[in-house]
Amino acid sequence: MVDDFHDAAWLEKTRAEGDVAAWLERVPYTRFIGVSASPDTEGDGMVFHLEPRPHNIGNILLPAVHGGVVAAFMETAGTLDLMLATRTPRLPRIVDFSIDYLRAARVIPTHARCSLLREGRRMANVQVKAWQEREDEPVATARLHFVLSTTEHPDA
Repeated sequence: MVDDFHDAAWLEKTRAEGDVAAWLERVPYTRFIGVSASPDTEGDGMVFHLEPRPHNIGNILLPAVHGGVVAAFMETAGTLDLMLATRTPRLPRIVDFSIDYLRAARVIPTHARCSLLREGRRMANVQVKAWQEREDEPVATARLHFVLSTTEHPDA
């Protein structure tokens, strides 16, 4: 399953097709928390979605989605969006992740859009914005810094 990400042919095929669903299917926690993606109607990339699930609630008094779930959602979105956007198929490894929580994420659908700020030969920077009902009122923003590697298995 997860080893598919180290199969250069599979990665290139799914990447060329924009088959983010195939990638999400192979990551158990993305299925558990309810992550999906659809083509961005306003740009070239994808918009990622987080379903409102009762087991994602962190604060039952509000209720609000747990901050760790929001962070995992945004990290996943940034990583997969980068995998689609890079010049060649590469497996990114996060070296830094910074998130700003701007308001409580209610238990309603949450969306994220990513921007590739820079792709160098070995490093990439991605910005992620998550929102719920209105994109101009984000619940969180994040910045991710990646080391770009080849599709070879890291233990090889």
